[in-house]
Amino acid sequence: MVDAELDRNSKDSTSSSQRESIVEHLFVGEILRRLWLRNVTQGEVLKPQVDDAGYDLVIDCNIDCNSSPENSRSIIRHVQLKSSRTGAKRDSVNVSLKLTQKPNWCVIWGFFDPSTLDLRQFLWFGSRPGQPPPDTANFKRAKHTKGDATGKKAYRPRQRVVPKSQFEKLASIDVVIDRLFSKAPG
Repeated sequence: MVDAELDRNSKDSTSSSQRESIVEHLFVGEILRRLWLRNVTQGEVLKPQVDDAGYDLVIDCNIDCNSSPENSRSIIRHVQLKSSRTGAKRDSVNVSLKLTQKPNWCVIWGFFDPSTLDLRQFLWFGSRPGQPPPDTANFKRAKHTKGDATGKKAYRPRQRVVPKSQFEKLASIDVVIDRLFSKAPG
């Protein structure tokens, strides 16, 4: 392994929370920028104070703000945001069952370029606004990452392992926005 790769891997493991926060800010900024370019100016992004609610962001968007006020509708999405480097071998993510109790919940798994932190690809697990959410009951229970004194890893009863194969690939941030705020066609 070359020194630059060792440095990057070291930084990834020792500063992963910082990197995760940067990726989240980039994601939110890009969502708001794209909404602005669509002339959608009524949007809010909320973040829970404590990381135990099952979601990372709440996005409230009045997507039809250019139509007449009586046709305007606010859509609230509870989003669990996951991130991985492009080319990462990770094949699943843990999803909180607390999230699945929220209306219009979804999981967005973003992949970023490790050298620039540019968002490259998105995976989607959820449903369109007002549609029935996916069923998570039959997914495997997640385990803690660290074992107890005997090395046994206990189950995390309120977490489910969702395989990458259950996610839908979305081509761009614009498609993410459409999925977040557009009702199903038909």
